[in-house]
Amino acid sequence: MEARKLNARRAQGSNEPGPGADLEAPAAPSRPLATVARLYVYALHGCLCEVAFTALLDWCYTRDWRLAGHSSLWALPMYAIAIYLIEVMRARLMACRLALPARLAAYTGFIYLWEFSCGAGLSLLGACPWDYSDYSYNLRGLVTLEYALPWTVAAFLAEQHVIKNTLRIRLN
Repeated sequence: MEARKLNARRAQGSNEPGPGADLEAPAAPSRPLATVARLYVYALHGCLCEVAFTALLDWCYTRDWRLAGHSSLWALPMYAIAIYLIEVMRARLMACRLALPARLAAYTGFIYLWEFSCGAGLSLLGACPWDYSDYSYNLRGLVTLEYALPWTVAAFLAEQHVIKNTLRIRLN
């Protein structure tokens, strides 16, 4: 009865409950973002980080204050799927109560495997947008050990901030 009165008042433009009226019924439980929405967030995050990283790396060599970073459209699905898979890994590794350094090692190993696999596939199409051949510790120009620390930092940010906060987003 009181809920009907409250709804009638809202329809008339008044949100104030009358005397003795109970507070509004609890809202329906909210749902996390759908997988496709999380993939979108992860794709944008990955590309933004890549553009920022390449801009800063280029600045270290050229001191060019335009900070013109770069990426590729291929990076959107690669980052989206990679971070989504890290989200899945995160849930499983945390369920096993694995310590943060062990999780970061697992994520970094996965990132190297993912980068190598994507690079090999894109190379078959003549479309691989990166080439690490000039780095000392590279494998077929597709991955390089020189990026181990940046990839570990990226994994840390993904786990502790991007995935954690994306999973907190609720839509009613």
